[in-house]
Amino acid sequence: MSDQTPPLAAETQAIRDAYAALNRNDIPAFVAIFDPQIERIEFPDLPGGGTYHGLVAVTTHLSKARETWAEGSCDPERFTVAGDRLIVSVHVRVRLKHETTWREGRITDVFTFRNGKAIQFRSFVNERQALESAGVSASDAD
Repeated sequence: MSDQTPPLAAETQAIRDAYAALNRNDIPAFVAIFDPQIERIEFPDLPGGGTYHGLVAVTTHLSKARETWAEGSCDPERFTVAGDRLIVSVHVRVRLKHETTWREGRITDVFTFRNGKAIQFRSFVNERQALESAGVSASDAD
């Protein structure tokens, strides 16, 4: 009998490594998991929120956003696999350069993979919406 690898195991580790890279402000290492044709969809309520297409546009957007941080982190807390999607519950704690107080909360990122690379990266403020977008009911994720 052989051990089976869990679905998206390599991708899950790549996402863990990517968040670690983001937290040390290494944007090139963060985007290394992305397909050249990546689509980034960020909730529109954020400054700069919207949809970005292609590795150059996504890298530029992430770099500009990260440059606003004085300090902080995005720490993945839970991973849920749904077919070719990886749903990541993330604890965000950031102090922006022009502020003295910390901003803290949770977001849910959904990564869609093809051939080991993320082809879509969507962020949600509402975890239920993230799960539904990936075809998962909230009770299935627990």
